[in-house]
Amino acid sequence: MVLLFLMFLVAFLRPLGNPMTTTATAAYVRGSVVNGFLQGYNTMDVLAGLAFWVTVVTAVRQMGQKRAGAVSKVVAKSGFLAMAGVALIYLLLIVVGAMSLGRFKLSADGGVAFTQLVNYYGGAFVQAVLAVLITVTCLTTAVGLVAAFAQDFHKHFLQLSYHAWLTLTTLASFVIANFGLQQIIAWSTPMLMFLYPLAMVLILLSVFSPFFNRDGVVYAFVVVMTIVPALGEMVVAFPSVVSASAFGKLVATWRDLLPLSGLGLSWVVPALVGLVLGLGVHAWRVRQAATSEVVD
Repeated sequence: MVLLFLMFLVAFLRPLGNPMTTTATAAYVRGSVVNGFLQGYNTMDVLAGLAFWVTVVTAVRQMGQKRAGAVSKVVAKSGFLAMAGVALIYLLLIVVGAMSLGRFKLSADGGVAFTQLVNYYGGAFVQAVLAVLITVTCLTTAVGLVAAFAQDFHKHFLQLSYHAWLTLTTLASFVIANFGLQQIIAWSTPMLMFLYPLAMVLILLSVFSPFFNRDGVVYAFVVVMTIVPALGEMVVAFPSVVSASAFGKLVATWRDLLPLSGLGLSWVVPALVGLVLGLGVHAWRVRQAATSEVVD
């Protein structure tokens, strides 16, 4: 982290260009916020958070926080600090990357651009050191994810031990990693287009669940109304072998009828409709329960 911020400092002291004069790529000329939001799917932070929560909560409790309210406060504070730190790093990377266009051509991805910057400012030695540090950082994240995944699956499927799930997860990750980055991205993006809407609505519902007494009917309506368009987004995002097939074209035609489908957010309006329906049913059930108590 120190080395990363040192590179940021050097980049601002010796800028390669003016970030305000760079030309935005076609994807960011219009709808840059939405496009950035969808590109954020690839970070898998939300899905990782859902996988990590068991490990995080367990760690907080082992540190002496036993009450649910205290655990929630600690997790919220640490989460806010983590998000602020990551947001700052991303912002600095964006600015430095934009400045680099004063010397380098537009690169295929951020990894290439970052490598060019490190090599320019620090040379091969600093690039090698940073590569080792990034590898170690990614390794710790991978270990945490594998452990969290194994913990969660062992909790729900007791037929296999934690160590068995750990072994299976590690082997599966090893096999998939050998498919190559481009293939992994091509086939994982559709899954992210399906999973991310569900993950986001579940998180939002969990945050605001005290307002509807954690009524499962609200969850059910929202999730069901989100699943269908999310499946459509998944099919459309598949490689051409699926998306260009007769089935893929049929799904794309249906999906294009939904609001915000052109932005890749066809699930938003159905999710809101599900929320309204769920809250309506919840209110009706509460009213019925109150009426029954009065009659009794």
